[in-house]
Amino acid sequence: MKASHFFFFSSRPILALALGLSALAAWASSGAHGPNGEHLDAQAPGTAAVSSAPRLEARSELFELVARLDGGELSILIDRYASNEPLLGADVELESGPLKAKAKFHADLGDYAVDDPALLKLLSTPGEHPLIITVLAGAESDLLDGVLHVAAGTARDAAHGPGGDQGPGSGWWRWALGAAILLLLVLSWKWRDRSSGDALASRLNGEQA
Repeated sequence: MKASHFFFFSSRPILALALGLSALAAWASSGAHGPNGEHLDAQAPGTAAVSSAPRLEARSELFELVARLDGGELSILIDRYASNEPLLGADVELESGPLKAKAKFHADLGDYAVDDPALLKLLSTPGEHPLIITVLAGAESDLLDGVLHVAAGTARDAAHGPGGDQGPGSGWWRWALGAAILLLLVLSWKWRDRSSGDALASRLNGEQA
């Protein structure tokens, strides 16, 4: 049997295992595609989005707001109570316990975002967090208050931004799969060299005999 044929049959299980691990890593990775090209981790069409992120709603005679803790920030949308007109470019300050922070206005999204690390750390702990939001819009000013309820199951997700720790679905185990595939390929290559060497030695011994 030729050396190339011997290598093909002897190393075939290793190559098959390596290809299987590669396929598993590609299928299970974040953003993998299904048979029709759809994202496997995308939401199915026609289904409503359900978010478990902590939320707060508050209103006064002048304004109403909805705040959501998610993606490493507290995002606040504010409307005028009488007309539902979005309130843009106002000065917004948030207070919880001993901590205060100003919200940054995002002109492209029309929301106000609080990303102060100390305040976010406090709000991300499970429990009830009373909040006071001060809104200044020209000659108008108002105080709105409410309680942000943070459940134990959502506290970890709310504390991390898009680049934060997202668990095993996008973490270390894909690196382990890659290392295993590389190791199998190296072993396969060494096996081929050894098999080729043994076959060549046998051939030379046969010719000498």
